[in-house]
Amino acid sequence: MAILPGKVFLIGAGPGDPDLLTIKALRLLQSASVVLHDSLVSAEILALIPSTAQRIDVGKRRGFRLLSQDEINSFLVHAASKHEIVVRLKGGDPLLFGRAAEEIDALRAAKIDFEIVPGISAAFGAAAAAQVSLTDRRVASHVLFTTYSRSPEIRLLPAMGITSETTVVVYMPGPDYAAVSHWLMESGIVAETPCLVISKASQREQAVRFTTLSRLASLPPLAAPALLLVGRVVMHSAASANALDWLQRSASGNFEGVSIS
Repeated sequence: MAILPGKVFLIGAGPGDPDLLTIKALRLLQSASVVLHDSLVSAEILALIPSTAQRIDVGKRRGFRLLSQDEINSFLVHAASKHEIVVRLKGGDPLLFGRAAEEIDALRAAKIDFEIVPGISAAFGAAAAAQVSLTDRRVASHVLFTTYSRSPEIRLLPAMGITSETTVVVYMPGPDYAAVSHWLMESGIVAETPCLVISKASQREQAVRFTTLSRLASLPPLAAPALLLVGRVVMHSAASANALDWLQRSASGNFEGVSIS
């Protein structure tokens, strides 16, 4: 089978602020004939797509997927047979919880040329928004990136990988904070571990909420895309002064979640 004429670019859109796009990502986005994008790519970044390009939302909303992964794969193959530059635009970085591997396999099987353009991962965008060093050497020796699954086959985090010096980053925690909190504590993380929920990191609607794992369930859910940071590094964030005051009030029964927007 001959190599098809088009080329597919798997591009990371970053956490949402268009200023955080790479120069290469912006150049390709503005040169594309077809752009398949996730639902949670920010409106500001989507506005950079030229009006001449075909723009297709292939994302997932509240559990409803507009297209199956196999359908997305097939569409990429078909688009590359008709267009020179095809962009698959993903939030954050395409190689971290972006299902890029399945699309890569499909493109390789069809002998379609492709390239991956990295983006700033949601974890780094969220950490920057909250001013948290994920690997503060005083309190953290390693980082665990994970997602929370609501499937019946949900697995606990690997016990040997969780210590008091672990920073846990939970992508896509969803709105059921009680279930996420229970899962993390069942995985061995102590109840009073501090955590931050960061919603729409780097965007105008950005919101950050501080709490502890045991109190997480009492927070109202924030808008997607959201991310949960768990670990001692949270106490060394921009919220640390407020967090210490919050913990004192919490111990006396006067609980109010600290917010930074």
